[in-house]
Amino acid sequence: MANRVVVVTGASGGVGRAAARRFGEAGDTVVLVARGEAGLAAAASDVTAAGGRPVVMAADTSVADEVNEVADRTEAEVGPIDVWVNDAFTSVFAPFSEITPDEFRRVTEVSYLGYVYGTHAALRHMQPRNRGAIVQVGSALAYRGIPLQSAYCGAKHAIQGFTESVRCELLHEHSGIHITMVQMPALNTPQFSWVLSRLPRHPQPVPPIYQPEVAARAVFWAAEHDRREWWVGASTAATLMANAVVPGLLDRYLARTGFDSQQTKEPVGPDRPDNLWEPADATRDFGAHGVFDARSHARSPQWWATTRRRSLLGTVAGGAGAVVAWQARRGR
Repeated sequence: MANRVVVVTGASGGVGRAAARRFGEAGDTVVLVARGEAGLAAAASDVTAAGGRPVVMAADTSVADEVNEVADRTEAEVGPIDVWVNDAFTSVFAPFSEITPDEFRRVTEVSYLGYVYGTHAALRHMQPRNRGAIVQVGSALAYRGIPLQSAYCGAKHAIQGFTESVRCELLHEHSGIHITMVQMPALNTPQFSWVLSRLPRHPQPVPPIYQPEVAARAVFWAAEHDRREWWVGASTAATLMANAVVPGLLDRYLARTGFDSQQTKEPVGPDRPDNLWEPADATRDFGAHGVFDARSHARSPQWWATTRRRSLLGTVAGGAGAVVAWQARRGR
């Protein structure tokens, strides 16, 4: 598929930035939605360089009217929306007792309600045409909460339940629209350098860490393949399976390891930005990658196998059949 109109929220950095570039590589028109002017301008350059057509629409996804305006302008000025990717988020790295009510509300408004508003705006235009795809960028933390990220985990859990509800309604209507959630592993994105942190040391993703391009390939695939949910990375698969079987054991394990594993040995710098209330990339572009390139994986064997599941199963079945036939011939 090519020449689609794709809306990506949170497109100025991290997964959203990498996903926008991936859709650009397919020749799509990519509507870039975020707050930071410098980040949006650089994302537009990325999409152009990749071969796509960028359209910049600055908006705060926590404001429903602004999200609806993005959808309406896209339909009027660009074309019918084929794919809507919800990715914009913010967070606070801190124990729950150190997060103020206003901060928790702000994270929820951006990281959960932003997805609600985006999904509603997309469906308002997709449903009359009975076609389109909505991709929710999720996380293993949509199922498994971890310490120091209560606001973020709460938002991802909420997105999971919300998406399941909407999916059931679309199935009831026999809709041609598909909505899916892509559960991501730890990723090397700028969030660890720009979300509000009250930790004594620099935040880090819990290893193993993957590059945002791994996530972008999954988002692109999910937009084209109708499946209720996708898991990216062996760590995501292992976490979700373990949480389904021994959640109490994971509680105790994370209580013991979750504080140190989410911090480097480096102290937090005095000039650290935060994007909770204002965009960190208003005047400075952070790009798609964080500061953990040297420790991050550019490929995921688990994801490679996931996208080739049918052919791999066919190969296994064919091999098993050949073995059975060979043994039968030997037994004659």
